[in-house]
Amino acid sequence: MKALVAVGDGTIRMEERPMPPPPQGSEVNIRVLAAGICGSDLHIWHCTNPFATYPRVMGHEIVGEITEIGESAEGFHIGDRVIVNQLRACGECYACRKGRPNVCRSLRVVGVHEDGGFREYMQIPVANAIHLPDEISTFDAVMIEPMSIAVQGCWRASLAAEDTLLILGAGALGISLLRVARLTGAVIIVADMLDEKLEAARREGADFVVNTRSENLEAALSRLTDGYGPTAAIDAACFPGSLASLVKVIGNAGRIVTMNFSDAPESIAPIQITGREIDLRGSRLQSNKFPEVIRLIHQGRLSVSNMISHTFPFSNGIEAMQLAAQGRGDVHKIVLDMMQ
Repeated sequence: MKALVAVGDGTIRMEERPMPPPPQGSEVNIRVLAAGICGSDLHIWHCTNPFATYPRVMGHEIVGEITEIGESAEGFHIGDRVIVNQLRACGECYACRKGRPNVCRSLRVVGVHEDGGFREYMQIPVANAIHLPDEISTFDAVMIEPMSIAVQGCWRASLAAEDTLLILGAGALGISLLRVARLTGAVIIVADMLDEKLEAARREGADFVVNTRSENLEAALSRLTDGYGPTAAIDAACFPGSLASLVKVIGNAGRIVTMNFSDAPESIAPIQITGREIDLRGSRLQSNKFPEVIRLIHQGRLSVSNMISHTFPFSNGIEAMQLAAQGRGDVHKIVLDMMQ
């Protein structure tokens, strides 16, 4: 079978890999139907993801169809469509006991520590397979994993209707966060450097947008919040200095959530934190948020439609990755069609 592999030297290539062996016990084999390209896949390609090991088949936004079932894998049938939960956690450490397997002390992530979904077939534990409802199309279902990341980020921000939320970055992650944050009733400000992305954010329901290339962010936020600053901020841009910029503009008693995996230090004076009693919080992956996303979609409260800007046949996967890396304003979510 074909697999798209990050070699570990800054290159990617399409390789031939052996098919998964027959599933044993509670394992199932799936045919991958569609897989989304995430920013973290680009970081793995470019060797800037500190958690990745190589060579690595990338891809963790995975929709598949069960082709084989182990003898003790219950609750599924051949032909069932599933989403793949990308987390492998121990279930026993402090984080797991607190319901946060996404930061398990021995966490393994599909597509990062183990081979992921940029291949035609894969084997997973049945516990990592989640039924896909019939009303959600295969391509739209790719967005369930990114939406779970957004639900996690908004949960970490403790959003409420009284909040004014700043989302820094209006790419695929920022738009996902916006769709989820709208459910809380918070006032939402989205900041980005590209007008195309800000216009998309406005269409998605942002109350205000700020182009940081043409307007000073601190001055704009002061104007929009009567001088107080946002009460919550989520870093969906994750560029060098983005965390420090959010510390500078957040209001008193505010919460800042970062999704940045950079290991480069940021320059933040402690008085900026203690003087306004600011909370700094990380948000990584998702902690059992797939059922919540599916429930919100089923209730009609959350949409995963119209978020995919480009699809590519899997055979053109390298071209798709190259487009994703360009950072163009008209590129949002790119999906690899594994059925072509």
